[in-house]
Amino acid sequence: MTKEKDNTTIEDLISKLSYINNEKEKEEIRKAYLFAEVKHRGQFRKSGEPYIVHPLNVGIILTSIYADSETIEAALLHDVLEDTDCTTDEMEKEFGETVTKLVLGVTKLSKIHFSTENDYLIDYYKKIIVGISEDVRAIIVKLADRLHNMRTLWALPIEKQHKIAKESLEILAPIAHHLGIHKVKSELEDLSLRYLKPNIFYDIAEKLNNTKLERDKTVMEMMQEVTNLLNNHEIVHEIKGRSKSIFSIYNKLNKGKKFSDIYDLLGLRILVNTEQECYLALGIIHSKFRPLPRRFKDYIAMPKPNMYQSLHTTVFGLDGYLFEIQIRTHEMNEVAENGIASHWAYKENKDAKANMQSTTEQKLQFFKSIMDLNNDKMSSEEFVHSVKDEVLNNNIYVFTPKGDIFELPKGATPIDFAYKVHTKVGETMVGAIVNNSIVPLNYELQNNDIVKINTNKNSTPSKEWINIAKATQTKNKIKSYFSKNEKENYIERGKYILEKELRKRKLSISEFTKGENIKQICEAHKLSSIDEIYLVIGNAKLNANTIINVIDKYEEVVAPKVVKAIPKNLDTDIIVSGIDKVKVNLANCCNPIFGDDIIGYITKGNGISVHRKSCRNLETLDNRIVPVNWNNDIEANKKYLTILRLYSNISDNNMAEIVHKTSMLNINIDSIKTMPRTDEMIYELSVYVRDLEQLNKLILDLNKLSYIYNIERLMR
Repeated sequence: MTKEKDNTTIEDLISKLSYINNEKEKEEIRKAYLFAEVKHRGQFRKSGEPYIVHPLNVGIILTSIYADSETIEAALLHDVLEDTDCTTDEMEKEFGETVTKLVLGVTKLSKIHFSTENDYLIDYYKKIIVGISEDVRAIIVKLADRLHNMRTLWALPIEKQHKIAKESLEILAPIAHHLGIHKVKSELEDLSLRYLKPNIFYDIAEKLNNTKLERDKTVMEMMQEVTNLLNNHEIVHEIKGRSKSIFSIYNKLNKGKKFSDIYDLLGLRILVNTEQECYLALGIIHSKFRPLPRRFKDYIAMPKPNMYQSLHTTVFGLDGYLFEIQIRTHEMNEVAENGIASHWAYKENKDAKANMQSTTEQKLQFFKSIMDLNNDKMSSEEFVHSVKDEVLNNNIYVFTPKGDIFELPKGATPIDFAYKVHTKVGETMVGAIVNNSIVPLNYELQNNDIVKINTNKNSTPSKEWINIAKATQTKNKIKSYFSKNEKENYIERGKYILEKELRKRKLSISEFTKGENIKQICEAHKLSSIDEIYLVIGNAKLNANTIINVIDKYEEVVAPKVVKAIPKNLDTDIIVSGIDKVKVNLANCCNPIFGDDIIGYITKGNGISVHRKSCRNLETLDNRIVPVNWNNDIEANKKYLTILRLYSNISDNNMAEIVHKTSMLNINIDSIKTMPRTDEMIYELSVYVRDLEQLNKLILDLNKLSYIYNIERLMR
C-alpha cells in the first residue's frame, strides 16, 4: 500500500505559530529543526519518506493545541538522542537544560512498548510516571508523536499495526482524555479502531456517509432556527454542527444500540462570550425545544477534573430529531478541544509558564493520582491494577460539603474518600455522612455524592478497612499505618531486650548508650541511629549480645573447635561453620525451610538447633550462637514442614478450594484446621515444601483468592 508523498516543510510549521509573539522563540524552533534535519539526514521512515518529516508533523500537531515553544523544540528533537549520534551534553549546550530534559522524558517513554505480559506492562506504566513527574509536557509530545505514527501505521506489518493500535487505545487515548486534549484522544481512538477492527470501522463510516446528506440538511436547518432564536435575544454567539466520532458510535453499538437509535449523531455546539450567557442561551433553547429528561449535565458549575467545562442538553429538535447541544464560552472551548496546554500559548514569560504548569499539575488529579501511586510501596501487579483500573478508567466524581471535587475509582467507599482528602482524615475517621444521611463505611459512593467525614483525634484505623477500601492506594496507606505501629513495637521491644542484657552483664545503661558508643555500633553494623539498633534487636535480625560485644568484649561467642574442611555432597542439608558430623535439628518454633536465612544455637546435650534468623525465641537464648548454612550440594528431594495462617474476610468454609490450590503445586498437606469467627474464617495450613521459592509461589497463589486478605507464616 502506498500513500501520497508528504511534502511538509519547516515553513508549514512556522506559519502555524501565529500564537507565539516572541520572534526569538520562533528562531529557536527553526534552529531545532535545522539541528534535527542534519542529525537525521540519511534516515528514512518505513513509509519511504525522509525521517525529518515525522518530527515536523509532530510539531505541527502540537501547534493545533497551542503548545509552547519549548514543547515544539522538544518535538522536533524527540528522536535525536535515541536514533542519532547526538549526546545529552551536546543537546544541552545547543538548546538548554529544559528542552533536553523534555527530550529525555520523551525518550524514556519511547524505549519500551506495551505488551500483555505483566513485566512489560509494568515497565511501560512506570515510564509514564517518569515522564509525568519530570515534566508534564513530555507526555503531550509523546501523544503527538503517537498520533502521527498512527496516521502512517499503514506502512508497518499487520502484527505491529495491531500491537501499536492496542497500546494507543488502551493507554494513550485515556491519557489524552484525562489531559482534556479531545482532538488527539478522538483521532487516536478512531485510528486504533480502523486497524484493530477494520470491518466495523468502515461499516460505520459507510453508514455515516450514506446518511450524511440527510443529516447535514437537518443540522443546517436546526442551526438556523437556534441562531434566529439567540439573535432575537441579542446573544452574540458562534454555532457549529458537531460530528460524533466513529469510535464513540462503535462504543454505543457495542452496548447493544442500533445505528438508527443513536440520537446524538446530530449535535450542535454553541460558543458565547460569558458564563452567564451560557445559562441564558440554555434557557432560551429550552423555551422553544423540549429537553429530554435526565440528559442535562452542568459541567460549568461542576467541572470535570481535567478542567472541562460545558453545558450539555439533549432536545427534541426539528421534525422530532434528537439533538445533543453543548453550550460553552470560547475559552472553555479552547480547554475542551486542546487541553490545558493551550493556556501556555498566552504565557510568554518563562516563570509564568512554569507557574501555569505547576497549577495545571495541581488541578489535574490524574497526575497527582499516578504520582501518589508511584510513591506508595506496592507490588508491580498492584501498581498496574491501580493505574489501569483506578486512574485511567471507570472513575466517579464526589464532592466535599464545600464543593471541592475528588476523583475516585468506581466502587470506592467513604474510607477511600477520607484518605483521598488527607491521610490524617482517613486515620482519624469515625463515620461518614453522604447526602445528609449517615452511611456505613462499606457504602459504595456514587457520582455527584456529597460526602462529609466525621473524625475523632483519638481514633485509629481498623485492619478490617483494608477489605472495605476499593483503591489500592488506600489499602497501602492503611497497611503502612500498621507497619509503622509494628515498627514502633519492635523498637520498644529491642530497647527492653538490650537493657535487660546490659543489666545481666552489670553494665550501665546510660554509659553504654552514650553518643560515641552508639556511633561505633552503627558503623560496625551499618545502622544509622539508636532506634535502628533497637529495631534490629526487636525484630531478631541481630542478637543483643552481638550489639553489646562491639563495645564490651566481656562475653565472647562460644565457638566450637575446628575439625577439618567441609567436604562436598554431605548427606546433611545443614553445614555448620567449621564442624563436621555434628547433630543438627531444625527448630520446631520457627520451622526453617531451605532458602531461609538461618542461624545455629548450641544446645546442652542435643547438638545444634537451627532457627530462622527472625525467630523471636533467639532473644531469650544466651550467647551460644554459631553460623550455619544450607548445603547447596545435597539432592533437592527433601521436604520441610512449615505452617501458614490464612485470614478470610468471609465466614464460609472454603477449605476445599485452598486444598485444591495447594495440591496443584504438588505440595503435600500435613494438616489443615479451621477457626471460625463471627464474620471471618481463619485457616491453619501445615505443608511440606521443597524450599522458600515453592512456599512463596504457594502464598502468591493463595493470595489471589478473593476472600483471603492476609497470610502469615507462623512462629511458635
